[in-house]
Amino acid sequence: MRIIENGTITSVAGFKAGAVNCRIKDTDKNDLGLIVGDQKSVCAGVFTQNMVRSKTIDISRKNIENNDIKAIIVNSGNANACVGQKGYDDALTMTKLVAKELNIKKEEVVVASTGVIGQELPIEKIENGIKEVVKNLKEDGGEEVVKAIMTTDLIAKNIAVEIKLEDGKKVKIAGIAKGSGMIHPNMATMLGFITTDMNIKKEVLQDLLRETTNKTFNMISVDRDTSTNDMVIVLANGMVESEKVENSNSLDYEMFKRGLYYVMEYLAKSIARDGEGATKLIEVEVENATTFEDAKKVGKSVINSPLVKTAIYGEDANWGRIIAAVGYSGALVSEPEIDIFVGDIQVCKNGIGILESEAEINEMLKLDEIKIKIDLKLGVEKAKVWGCDLTYDYIKINADYRS
Repeated sequence: MRIIENGTITSVAGFKAGAVNCRIKDTDKNDLGLIVGDQKSVCAGVFTQNMVRSKTIDISRKNIENNDIKAIIVNSGNANACVGQKGYDDALTMTKLVAKELNIKKEEVVVASTGVIGQELPIEKIENGIKEVVKNLKEDGGEEVVKAIMTTDLIAKNIAVEIKLEDGKKVKIAGIAKGSGMIHPNMATMLGFITTDMNIKKEVLQDLLRETTNKTFNMISVDRDTSTNDMVIVLANGMVESEKVENSNSLDYEMFKRGLYYVMEYLAKSIARDGEGATKLIEVEVENATTFEDAKKVGKSVINSPLVKTAIYGEDANWGRIIAAVGYSGALVSEPEIDIFVGDIQVCKNGIGILESEAEINEMLKLDEIKIKIDLKLGVEKAKVWGCDLTYDYIKINADYRS
């Protein structure tokens, strides 16, 4: 597998993208992005399980289930959520406007929004923006779209890789994402869009996306809040003329799975690293649990603990907070079996602290990436989760979010 330098969604042949400023929040930042395929793509998607959700979720899910997809329209600055019937009407209008400008069916358009909840979308501004952005589509416009969907994000999240199939042909997989706060997915995370030229059956792609999401985007948390607008979409245009992947029983499937996992893990970790106000990425690896779900519960419990997160921010080797979070996780654990490592330093053995000197571990805690390993010694299952520290700036950002 080869990582493509400065890769983004338009690194994949057959996709164009662009962005414009509609002044949804009256700033100078682009806030409307469009991704368009030269031809229709097989499409898979995963969506928020929050029962309070933007109507963009309902429309996009229906369109993906019943159609191949030609375009994705996405805005930032306004979530188009919790505004009643107008939210549905405006989301549907966005698909109609894109369809009209591209001369396609509205059912071939995915629509997404991110931003403030509970405010009506300024649809007149969106209408003018769609007309403009269609004229600005570029073969290198992926970077414009990822910047347009940023809200409190501090960094643009792009990645593209190239894999080689069994017949020697090369396939590209690329993705962008946004997310910094309101991150505690139960299916996906904020917004993620992935493109590929892989020739793959829709049902196989959907199953693979769901499986990979559960090990990547579903394994991150910033603040335990699940968004109303979460979605991850994959568009596969099949432009690489290789034998179509019809099931999971082939080397090509395994190579594609590996590439997709790499892209999605990279984006997921980028979101955790860019958590609102964060200074450190925290990785928690749980080993030897009785089930994958138990390993996930333990990892998520530790990564979500305000006491663990603030200890990491304060560079304090308070491992007691970690084992406490393991204990209340709801997973099957046994205190006398628990080992805990921070980096490569063991701080707890068989449930008892063994750290004699904090000098070495305090130096490790100054790094911007902290790794915690927890060995439950009860089974063979494992999981890896990602999160970030909790800082004063998180409160400042969210206290002023609508200002």
